[in-house]
Amino acid sequence: MKVFDSHAALYIDYQQLVMAQGYFLSGKAQTTAVFDYFYRENPFGNGFVVFAGLSDLLQILETYKFEESEIEYLQSLGFRQEFLHYLRRFRFNGIIHSMREGELVFPLEPIVRVEGSLIETQIIETLLLNLLNFQSLIATKASRIRFAAGNRKIYDFGLRRAQGLGGIHASRAAVVGGVDATSNVYSAFNYSLEPVGTQSHAWIQSYGDELTAFRKYAEYYPDNCILLVDTYNTLRSGVPNAIKIAKEMETRGQKLKAIRIDSGDLALLSKKSRAMLDAARLNYVQIIASNQLDEIVISSLLQQGAPIDGFGVGTRLLTAHNCPALQGIYRQCVIGNQPTLKFSDNYAKTTLPGRKKVMRYFDTNGFFDTDGIMLETEEGIDIFYHPFFTEQHRNVEEYTAKPIMFKVMEGGHIIGKLPTPSESANYVAHRFVCLPPEYKRFENPQQYKVGISPSLMRLRSFLFEQMQKGSLVRR
Repeated sequence: MKVFDSHAALYIDYQQLVMAQGYFLSGKAQTTAVFDYFYRENPFGNGFVVFAGLSDLLQILETYKFEESEIEYLQSLGFRQEFLHYLRRFRFNGIIHSMREGELVFPLEPIVRVEGSLIETQIIETLLLNLLNFQSLIATKASRIRFAAGNRKIYDFGLRRAQGLGGIHASRAAVVGGVDATSNVYSAFNYSLEPVGTQSHAWIQSYGDELTAFRKYAEYYPDNCILLVDTYNTLRSGVPNAIKIAKEMETRGQKLKAIRIDSGDLALLSKKSRAMLDAARLNYVQIIASNQLDEIVISSLLQQGAPIDGFGVGTRLLTAHNCPALQGIYRQCVIGNQPTLKFSDNYAKTTLPGRKKVMRYFDTNGFFDTDGIMLETEEGIDIFYHPFFTEQHRNVEEYTAKPIMFKVMEGGHIIGKLPTPSESANYVAHRFVCLPPEYKRFENPQQYKVGISPSLMRLRSFLFEQMQKGSLVRR
């Protein structure tokens, strides 16, 4: 289900509309173009990105149109009548090739390729970048937290600290990245996610005493009873009262599911709480920890031997703590039938021209080894060169090649069935197993090898030389 069913066409930067009208007025409305979506640098100092947001993008594009109220608004801004008449009939009829949602992706490689008219490909730029950059960022953060937590449960508690309505997409992306459930009911409803929640300190305080508050909660929610034990004093009050409730529940044939600790020294409190629960023969009662957690804190807690069974992660997940944005880029690579190049004084920012595809090469153990970028018509490439340090190359003749870009939209219609967030999360987990450990570590991960084919390298060099000679206009 889409997050919004109306006004999607205005989810756009003003410059896109200004350029679209310019293309229309200059007779370029039907000129064809191809754009690539890619990024240059991994966020969080990570070794990879988890690609997310594709399903939302495709669903919006399939019904993309300008409503009459939007046309009236654009008219008030001074757009010309003939262009507004064009927008009334506008639909996205392009072709999109993409990697799967949940794929592990790497710098410089095309992740999405959009083909269509110049106006079609240009007018969706902001929408595409917003959805893919943000959800991929959050999914990557979630994957780091999942890696740190191992098989323990992870719950998204971050909506109240998220950047406004961005929390809707963030909760979805967090599940794609490996989170088990979310407190965000809106996202759970829209995306068929598992909702989760316990009680707040306000619940405890509202009853006057902790034991009564626990007892009432257990009475109303016996099948999923999780008690927050740190409102007053975790070890002197909270855990002892939780033990009393657990024993009362046992007499009714019920079981306390867990206690939650939301403040203090989580390592120390979880160890002492575990000892108290075990001494009361409540080994089955789990311990959930929350309060400013992220992958680094979780790793530290587990290294200290904290007996924590699940983590409620909020602010630092949904706000992508310490990396505010994925710097994804959308660049033209073909205009008409001609490959194009964005030239920069910084050669590392010079783009790759032409229609391209990406193959992933696996070693004999089934691990990712190299991603190769090649022209769409190329097959059987055995050698790839570093995109910028072309004296470096890698021979992949002995490795198994598999395509990782697929046609997902044609004529503006989605091809096949879109995966659910949970299905994408399962794909992430499957691919993560294939990623060698040196790319997973939090500190100084290896940089994954992404190379370009000899033909692509020659095409880029040729266009670059032509620009240097001044025979082509810079794009």
